[in-house]
Amino acid sequence: MSLKRVLVGVIRSQEGTSDRAKDPKMKTRYYNLSKDKAWEEISSTLKKIPGYKVLHEVSSVGEITLEKRTSLGRTVDITISVLSVGPVRTAVDMYSASRGSLGDLGYNYRIILNLFGILDKKLAKYKITQ
Repeated sequence: MSLKRVLVGVIRSQEGTSDRAKDPKMKTRYYNLSKDKAWEEISSTLKKIPGYKVLHEVSSVGEITLEKRTSLGRTVDITISVLSVGPVRTAVDMYSASRGSLGDLGYNYRIILNLFGILDKKLAKYKITQ
């Protein structure tokens, strides 16, 4: 992780992915799967990750909310959106925010990269590289 990311994290306590992200690691992920199949895979994978607690799932909307406690006792809320962009194409975006007023020193950035790493590994044969 770069020094710039840590410095930005001094004042920011949230991070999210999008198609327009400048950092290529923070771009939306696309998979050649139907939304229902992707939902099943992603939901079951997230439930198995130690340290993360699934708080809420709404399959009709395509949203999963997770919670993670840091080693310093802060709570981080993570929202994962699973969106259909075609009959057999699905987009996945994430948003992570730390509770509290101080920055996170890039912790939310690392959480997103970690979760995407796990999902990319699980769904490697379906991933669309852009």
